[in-house]
Amino acid sequence: MSNFLLIFAAALVCAIGATPIARQVALRLGIINEPAGNRFSNKRIPMLGGIAMYAAFIIAVLLFAEQFYISQMLGILVGATWVSFLGIWDDRKMLNPLAKFAGQIFGALILILTGVQVEFLHQPVLNAGATIVWVLGITNAINFLDNMDGLSGGVAAIAAFFFLALAALNGQILVGMLAAAMLGAALGFLLYNFNPATIFMGDAGSLFIGFILAAIGIKLRFPANTDLVTWMVPVLVLGLPIFDTTLVTLSRLRRRVPIYVGGKDHTSHRLVQFGLSPRASVLVLYLVSAACGALALIVAQADLVTGYALASVGALIALIALWQLESRFQYPG
Repeated sequence: MSNFLLIFAAALVCAIGATPIARQVALRLGIINEPAGNRFSNKRIPMLGGIAMYAAFIIAVLLFAEQFYISQMLGILVGATWVSFLGIWDDRKMLNPLAKFAGQIFGALILILTGVQVEFLHQPVLNAGATIVWVLGITNAINFLDNMDGLSGGVAAIAAFFFLALAALNGQILVGMLAAAMLGAALGFLLYNFNPATIFMGDAGSLFIGFILAAIGIKLRFPANTDLVTWMVPVLVLGLPIFDTTLVTLSRLRRRVPIYVGGKDHTSHRLVQFGLSPRASVLVLYLVSAACGALALIVAQADLVTGYALASVGALIALIALWQLESRFQYPG
């Protein structure tokens, strides 16, 4: 537990120190976010905040992690490095969506080759396929969620906090180290990214965060419970980004709008249309994310029947929210 605190503190301090440097580098290199249709900010904001988070995370893990040399930890760090560089490339050159998708698949393959993969299916090829789907799904869900000041970074910090709590309660060292580093890095960056933001994380940050959270979800284990319960817990912890991506995907498919094109149809945008300010919308979504994490914590410690019942109630609430947010939202034009 003391190592978790050291890793958290190191990542927090490094992120607080590195983010202003990343901002200056972004300004000098001209890596600036131009006002776009998928964000509420109408200012030109420097990016590269994700590089500060990445650096803080890596430094904290390498300095204080006891098991950074094992193949699975190395696979996660190498994969995270790859997707971070992929994100930088996208921030600078605007990658073709297909190339970006292929790059994310390569990152997932790095995990699989180093033994970080889903294990609840009976066929290795099915486990590999499920791993790729999970990694791509969560990585892009966090990327989609990065549409309002402080939203993606704050939700990542909340998810990391609950992953850390679950790891501490169940003695899972690898998960705890990764979650502690992510929590510190995200909170340090959030000091500069919360509304009004002075720096954005860019794809370098959102892809990195999503990849790490996906890897943590894969490594989280509850041997005393069934495989289904083991997978319900990370799905609940990451419930908000999964919900938002599901809402946007179904809505765009229904309207025959390309899924990969940015737009103001995310959960946060809908809350603003319903009367909340952008800052209030983000705070409400923080509460929702925390509620999802708390539910995951309860399900992880509950008996089988109680766990299924609570998860079912959560799924029902999510379905009702999906219907309400889609039916009441008025699309521009």
